[in-house]
Amino acid sequence: MQFRPQLTHLFLVLAFLAWGCNKSPNPVSQTSSSGNDSTMMSSSETARLAKQTTGNSGTQTLVVATVTQNGVPMAGVNIALSNSVSGRSPNYQWQGSTDTNGRASITIGSESGYYLARATNPTSGNVIGTWNSIPINRGLQTFLSLPIGGSASAAPGTRAEATFRVRIENISQVYPFAASGVFNTPAGASSPAPIGPGAAYEFNFHAPPGSRLSFATMFVHSNDFFYAPDESGIALWNTSGQQVSGDVTAQIRLWDSGTEINQEPGTGLDQAPRQSGPNTGAVDPNNTVRLAPDTFSNLPAASSVVRVTLTPTSATGFRARIENISGSSSLPTPLAPGVWVVHTEPGPLFTSGQPDQSAGLEALAEDGNPAPLATSLAAKTGITAPLAPGVWAVHRTPGILFRSGHPNSGQGLEALAEDGNPASLATSLAGRMDVASSGAFNTPVGASGPGPLLPGAAYEFTFTASPGDKLSLATMFVPSNDFFYAPDESGIALWDAVGNPAQGNVYVNLWDAGTELDQPPGAGRDQAPFQSGPNTGAADPDTRVRLAPNTYHNLPATSKVLRVSILPQP
Repeated sequence: MQFRPQLTHLFLVLAFLAWGCNKSPNPVSQTSSSGNDSTMMSSSETARLAKQTTGNSGTQTLVVATVTQNGVPMAGVNIALSNSVSGRSPNYQWQGSTDTNGRASITIGSESGYYLARATNPTSGNVIGTWNSIPINRGLQTFLSLPIGGSASAAPGTRAEATFRVRIENISQVYPFAASGVFNTPAGASSPAPIGPGAAYEFNFHAPPGSRLSFATMFVHSNDFFYAPDESGIALWNTSGQQVSGDVTAQIRLWDSGTEINQEPGTGLDQAPRQSGPNTGAVDPNNTVRLAPDTFSNLPAASSVVRVTLTPTSATGFRARIENISGSSSLPTPLAPGVWVVHTEPGPLFTSGQPDQSAGLEALAEDGNPAPLATSLAAKTGITAPLAPGVWAVHRTPGILFRSGHPNSGQGLEALAEDGNPASLATSLAGRMDVASSGAFNTPVGASGPGPLLPGAAYEFTFTASPGDKLSLATMFVPSNDFFYAPDESGIALWDAVGNPAQGNVYVNLWDAGTELDQPPGAGRDQAPFQSGPNTGAADPDTRVRLAPNTYHNLPATSKVLRVSILPQP
């Protein structure tokens, strides 16, 4: 058995997204520390999208105030600050509450000058301390010491801004198989069992265009024979792009797994119905997987034992039915539980002329036990998840990219979430007064030009921010109709409560943009790269931006696809 990654799928994704960028009226430039500039746009377009606007949200100052009484920190005290202006009543508009260390972090946005401070008991509202003539310089962190009954002292810190580097890594796995499973319960039955003449197994699955189906089930009255299509599998889509439907029995063969020496079918003492236990019988001197030999006169033709039909159930859904029709054959036989797998590369279960790869086919072919092979397939089954170019923005106002529970704002999120094209959204962000700086990321680190983010690769970008600023970003989960990764609408805090720049891994969610009807992840005909072009697919009747639904069993956890880390720069 030879497993090969579905590189075809990855190349299709790459080609589709590149096609989308070339067709876009507003291709996106790279504004990252990698220094890779897109060559697909004019210099004016590059300058417009790459610019980082500054000062729109105002220079902010972080004040860290420590309240003590007789040298002991006071927790739970409300601290308020006001400008000190002659002839004007105080306006204590900047407030905070002290923690267990007596510290409160307060961000102010006014000019340099002298300030007033006031401490109140949160329960009674009584003022327990006041301080005057506190010097605070705009843009510099200030550390205040506020002793109850004593004089305030102020110590300026460093300039209250920092440069951050953000790294977005695709940590997902490349999976050879889109779907796999076991069939072991006869249609209409309630528990697993072999199927005798007149009974059938059925199973349902989704498969994107270009996929093929392979399965294997034991010919029980044998030492190690099994029914399966050849190593390339059964095509699920025809050359016109339509789903295959109907009888596909002509593609099924009887195979010899080459693991146990053959005895006459239906009589061998080392065959499942008569052997003393599993895995008994002499080793086959010819250990290659091959078509079953025609040396046994009572061996029935495959078409007189098994009938296989395919029935489309949705745009990418199928039902497979495997019937035992051996009742009138030369050797009526049960068929055992088996495995199935959806794939694009040949040889998911075996390679003709090659030895069994010890992944579980032997147990299936000799003893009708599909569990070892099913386990091996399951470990290699899943969604290979490229990510698309995206956008970032530094801001303070919530809802810069979207508002949870509300329709998308029409500023470009739809194109990003459906087609991996961030151009429109990047343009919108660049023109907003409530965005301090913004940009697009589209070139993987080490790459020579824009492209999707395949497993093992990363995007990076840098920016400068002040205390109180937050970061939002968004990147498409490509094997979907309109899913994207982003933090919640308030963004990621870039400074902690005591004025330290944020660093380390940060959490993001998988969101549904509410712009296109969802199809099974990795199998929708209106998903990249299977759709005919950008902006195709039916509208979603639920237009709200919301967390992606958990109704799809194959949707990977965010922690298994994406890692976002923030690191302050020297």
